[in-house]
This record gives sequence, structure tokens and C-alpha cells, in this order.
Amino acid sequence: MSAVVQAGPATNVHGTAVLVADKGVLITGPSGSGKSTLALALIDRLGTRGRFCRLVADDQVFASGHGGRLVCHAPDTISGLAEVCGIGPQRLAASEDGAVIDLIVRLVPDTELPRLQEEAHETVAGCVVPRIDLPARNVVCALQILAAWLKLPPFRAE
Repeated sequence: MSAVVQAGPATNVHGTAVLVADKGVLITGPSGSGKSTLALALIDRLGTRGRFCRLVADDQVFASGHGGRLVCHAPDTISGLAEVCGIGPQRLAASEDGAVIDLIVRLVPDTELPRLQEEAHETVAGCVVPRIDLPARNVVCALQILAAWLKLPPFRAE
């Protein structure tokens, strides 16, 4: 389960949020599990293929429920910044102010991943959101699974 702390009207989630086309993705996991690295790899992969993908928030994500949907945005102090391993926070060329979250990605050790995942959900800020578990610190495998789940190239919608 992700680390969650109440922050006034919003819930402060230790995670990273990205907007992939019209899908919001909240990446959670322990410190050092590769949340920022996965988000930056996703932004790079889709950007080089002419697809839309932007950072919403990195390290801290303010989450709140609106009409039964989970909405996330960055705290003002870190808006537009992403942590680059070994360098620290860096400003990205572009970012989004917020996103409605359609999927929660939980980064877990390989040993905790089943071969085939059953349907799972997680509740954040009172909103129930579909969740998939991806391997921590394994960007190549995590990108493949995430691309398949979101029906991104080379995968296609049914």
C-alpha cells in the first residue's frame, strides 16, 4: 500500500503521476523503487513516437476525489520538476497541472509479482481506482506491461 498522509483537503501521496494521452496514471511504491525513472522512461518512449505523455507530479502528489473520480496535481513547490537519479530534481520542458487518474501502478519486488495478475483496485482519497503491480527497478518490463494495459503501441485496443 502506498504511503498516504492527510494534507488539508487533499491527500498527499508518495508517488508520481503522469498523463498518457487521455489516461491519468499514478505510480506508487517505496522510496528507490523507480517511480520517477518509470515516469521519465514513459514520457521519453511516447514522446519519441509522437504520442502525448506529460508529468503531473513527482515524489509528492496531491490527490482528491471529485464526483467519484481521483484527481491529482503537484504541490506548487515541485510543479514541473522530476527527480533524476544521481542528479536531483530537474525541470521538464513541459508538464500538466493535473489529471484524472484511471490507473494506479504499484511498484513491487519481482518476487511479489504473479505470472498473471487478477483484477485489483485501490482506494485513494475515497476513490476506487484499478491497480496493477509492476516490477520495481525493472523499467523495460514495467514499460511493456503498462503499454499493454493502456493499449499503447505496439499493442492495440480490442
